[in-house]
Amino acid sequence: MEKKKEGFVKNNRENKTNSRVMQKRENIKNPKKESKPIVRNNRKPKISIKKEEKEEIGFKKEKLRIIPLGGLQEVGKNITVFEYGNEMIIVDCGVYFPDDDMLGVDLVIPDFTYLVKNKDKIKGLVITHGHEDHIGSIPYLLKEFKVPIYATKLTAGLISNKLEEHRLAKQTKMHIVKQGDKISLGKFKVEFIRSCHSIPDAVALAIHTPVGIIVHTGDFKIDYTPINDETMDFGRLAELGNKGVLALMSDSTNAERKGYTMSERTVGEVFDKLFINCTKRIVVATFASNVYRIQQIVNSAVANNRKIAVSGRSMVNMIQTAMELGYIDVPKNVFIDIEMINNYTDDQLVIITTGSQGEPMSALTRMATGEHRKVHITSNDLVIISATPIPGNEKFVAKVIDDLMKIGAEVVYSSLADIHVSGHACQEEQKLMLALVRPKYFIPVHGEYRHLRAHSETAKLMGVNPKNIFLMTNGRVMEMDENHARLAGTVPFGKVMVDGLGVGDVGNIVLRDRQHLSQDGLIIVVLTMEAATGEVVAGPDIISRGFVYVRESENLMDDVKVVIKKEVNKCVQNNITDWSTIKSAIRDSLREYIYKTTKRNPMILPIFMEV
Repeated sequence: MEKKKEGFVKNNRENKTNSRVMQKRENIKNPKKESKPIVRNNRKPKISIKKEEKEEIGFKKEKLRIIPLGGLQEVGKNITVFEYGNEMIIVDCGVYFPDDDMLGVDLVIPDFTYLVKNKDKIKGLVITHGHEDHIGSIPYLLKEFKVPIYATKLTAGLISNKLEEHRLAKQTKMHIVKQGDKISLGKFKVEFIRSCHSIPDAVALAIHTPVGIIVHTGDFKIDYTPINDETMDFGRLAELGNKGVLALMSDSTNAERKGYTMSERTVGEVFDKLFINCTKRIVVATFASNVYRIQQIVNSAVANNRKIAVSGRSMVNMIQTAMELGYIDVPKNVFIDIEMINNYTDDQLVIITTGSQGEPMSALTRMATGEHRKVHITSNDLVIISATPIPGNEKFVAKVIDDLMKIGAEVVYSSLADIHVSGHACQEEQKLMLALVRPKYFIPVHGEYRHLRAHSETAKLMGVNPKNIFLMTNGRVMEMDENHARLAGTVPFGKVMVDGLGVGDVGNIVLRDRQHLSQDGLIIVVLTMEAATGEVVAGPDIISRGFVYVRESENLMDDVKVVIKKEVNKCVQNNITDWSTIKSAIRDSLREYIYKTTKRNPMILPIFMEV
């Protein structure tokens, strides 16, 4: 039996082999005839499809989504989301300083609703530079969820200071990168390109995505003679342009200005001329974040054997951080405490201060009004305001200048000397950026609508197809791949107001009430009523704030009381006992009477007490 079995297996193998050979010969003779696949163990053969074949068959590639949540059609609050598949990165996270009609509001931050909803997809927060409109909202974002931060050394130092204030430093992963570094964040690879701005360590970003390269300039200017001798990395930008850039997102702040932005070094030359042979005490107001400007003030002070005192909390923090990290070069014992200024003569002192925008509570404004505790302006002071007013601040700056001049101080400001240059690119510099990068698509960012529009016109002059230029708005989604780009829907966006410790609890209704109170004042009507009958037991008493001074308008207040009593009696006669109805009736009749008598419309607040 065993021999027969062995013979059977052997013959069976030979028969299978012969059948395969005959099948191959048959296929060679008849090439059109398809051979059936050999199936082993009843399994179907695996089909491997290459990536290129998948795309041909119809497997669609994901599209890159670019979503600005702030910074478009406004100056500040810069934040942009890049999304591909199930992965996202965030670029910048800044604040917006409140408008005049945002009474009492300290800061405005972006609406993080979309980010909170997709927090599990976020791979990292990448920062271009350390200005408030790019880093100011980071603590508020980190209170919603944790995300690793990638920034250059000075930028990381400034962010760390903020996180310390909000007690978030220990639980935040901070990664310090260098200009020229590349990092991988999921499917995104982010390259940090050396840039030039009014603060050191600024970078542009080359974001390498599966659909192409996106270049984000951040804030930039083209300075061929920067203070730190490190010019923008034009070579790398040109390499990327040669390789092929899918889209360029470029700073539009100065898009309406023709020509070039002057080099920061030109301000140092003006400082030298003002400092030399000056016998007065010199007070210089500038932006705390303008480290290069501070360095040039230090250089002029050292050259003229002057000590430097610093006033203003933000200025003190910035200079201290920049010195610790090696971004301000200063000999020992040049900086002195503001408490020590009385130990030196006027010609031995320079005071660097905040308040270049005339902010009401800033150090320079308090000096001008005589309210500063340490510094008292005299006729032997030279005050240099090394900044130009931000649109909307002109009146504040003008008032500070007037107050300083009334004291007798000599004031030098931008209208009298070139003591300020911008940190943003003008049209010719924007053209150079477009020429180097040569993008297929162009998205102007960082500016009001008129700035974005002007930048788009510049892009057209540089040969960008008008159909490939997108003027976006906050919350609008842009989808793109190698061949197509389109606007596709919106995500939640908006302005969240920070008032003291409250975040988001001040909205349009609160602002409207504050504006009403600031313009027309308040009248409070206090009544004590019998619970059962609704009759007035005591009052009405009238309290007025911001409307009229009660003692000087006794006749008006007496008439107001008569109107209130009549309205209450009318409600009692008609058996109306609902307090809300009585309050509404008093409010309406009183508003009508006051407007007819005074042409004013104060806020009226009835308060009832029950006995």
